[in-house]
Amino acid sequence: MQITFRLNGETVTETVDDPTTTALDWLRARGLTGTKEGCNEGDCGACSVIVTDDCSARALNACILFLPQLHGKAVRTVEGIAAPDGTLHPVQRAMIDRHGSQCGFCTPGFVTTMAAAHLNGATDHADQVAGNLCRCTGYAPILAACADVADAPVPDHMRDAPLSETPPFLGRNIPGEAAQPTGAEPPAMPGSEDDLAAWAQANPDGTIVAGATEVGLWVTKQFRDLGPLCFAAGAEDMRGVAVTDDAIRIGALTDMETLRHAMAPHHPAFAELLRRFASVQIRNAATIGGNVAEGSPIGDSMPALIALGATVHLRLGDRRREMPLEDLYLDYRVQAREPGEIVTRIDIPRQRDTLRCHKLSKRFDQDISAVCLAATLPVADGVLASPRVAFGGMAAIPKRAAAVEAALDGRPLDRTTLEAAVAKLADDFTPLSDMRASADYRLDAARGMLLRLASDEPSVLEVAP
Repeated sequence: MQITFRLNGETVTETVDDPTTTALDWLRARGLTGTKEGCNEGDCGACSVIVTDDCSARALNACILFLPQLHGKAVRTVEGIAAPDGTLHPVQRAMIDRHGSQCGFCTPGFVTTMAAAHLNGATDHADQVAGNLCRCTGYAPILAACADVADAPVPDHMRDAPLSETPPFLGRNIPGEAAQPTGAEPPAMPGSEDDLAAWAQANPDGTIVAGATEVGLWVTKQFRDLGPLCFAAGAEDMRGVAVTDDAIRIGALTDMETLRHAMAPHHPAFAELLRRFASVQIRNAATIGGNVAEGSPIGDSMPALIALGATVHLRLGDRRREMPLEDLYLDYRVQAREPGEIVTRIDIPRQRDTLRCHKLSKRFDQDISAVCLAATLPVADGVLASPRVAFGGMAAIPKRAAAVEAALDGRPLDRTTLEAAVAKLADDFTPLSDMRASADYRLDAARGMLLRLASDEPSVLEVAP
């Protein structure tokens, strides 16, 4: 297969023998060794690069970004942050002035992420660099460097553009025809939902790559053969958020960072929960459809979506259907989807915002939930009216707490009601012990989260006194 993209301002055409080659490995083999391998799973940010497409420029983790995902885009590595004449980028100068580097291993990733934030005018500095880990300098001088350059003009050379006309993907791109295993022939790159649905139906055992934030680890950590491959990002009609009178309609290929900002005016607690979803590099790549289709019992988006009464839209070839999201999950890694059936959209019914979310994890930033609670708490005539309570991390699937809901329904939202509901938690869940938390701890944490619903503090980011 052959791909074309822009690299640090120069057009590159590359023949790719293995479509699961990561951008990190390719860059380092090419001599661009400023991009580092640290964790090789999208946690440390040492591999950060800037990728620009028709929509935006964003920091991404090159270690779990497959080379075909760069087709038609523009890529800038740390070697391209300074101007062509050697003039340092304002971020680089500020890092020097603020002594923002000691051993230096993490510094190229920080500089790249900071330059992407500067390019986009982002001033939530702590959030922007939460996906870059530093173990010797500390974050104070780095955050000071971010603040120093907030108003500095963006250098002209940083305003990359993707290829004006994306060359045709020189590889296999025949929807509706079964592919051969990885390595036998190039992967598919469908250009629409119709083509993606046709490919998935013909290749029910194939692997669909959206953001690769999960699939990338199958390669870098598990060394799995992915079988027939399909890169789905070209299906632009499956991307974006549309707000109608009846629903908030979310295309399955909408990335988590876009979704976070789209949710803020409607359900701010959901937006704040998504702010703690991994890091900005992961949120820039991960898709809501991928998160829902993966169906992890500790996936952060599902409890909130279930509490909001979301509907998932599915497609198998030309056949479409929809169901409540809570009905999609049957058991651990078992879903009501048929082989080859894809998630195309998630709809959230319009409603008055009563959503509360709480997430417990070992780290505040960039960590997987031990327990996640989401609840909608509508009140009518002074009592709760059909509340919905969903948990992640408490069962083999993200799941509603039916007994808890029954204890809440028709009663005032106060401490007495919540204490009665807490007593019902064990009727709904028998959690497991694992590396993140014991079963007893999970139950105790869930009880505490429920009791916090009586306070006026709805934010997942706040700590109750």
